[in-house]
Amino acid sequence: MKVIRRTERYLPVVASLVLSCLVSGCLESSFQLSSESRLPGWEALPPGLTRADVSVTLNYYTTPLPGANDAKFILKDGKGRKLAELKGKVKCQYPYSGFSYPHYDAVVVNGTTEILEFRRMEPTFYVNDDAAIRKGILADCRKIR
Repeated sequence: MKVIRRTERYLPVVASLVLSCLVSGCLESSFQLSSESRLPGWEALPPGLTRADVSVTLNYYTTPLPGANDAKFILKDGKGRKLAELKGKVKCQYPYSGFSYPHYDAVVVNGTTEILEFRRMEPTFYVNDDAAIRKGILADCRKIR
């Protein structure tokens, strides 16, 4: 009986966590933009700041809905203050499965697509500027849609 009473006490908390994941997604993974990489095209530097003054965190969220993978980009200054937060959609990933590297994600934010590159299994990503890689990945994205 004690176990049932304890369970009843935590049921609202568990239910709210599950509901939250269903509605907004659950954090799957988090990455930092390499300091060597340029900012994604949708990120604008505030006046008076340089690329070296800011950091970008990429958080991936998953939902139980197929194809509903979300990306959230958080731009912060050197003191850790949030300057901007943008949401995007993962259009496609290449390669499609497995843990082979490099790995690329095509992410769309406000109509602008960037190819994000993950060079190895680490919490770091880069914005890819190789025109051939971009063209190939975007062509593959169109094939799977």
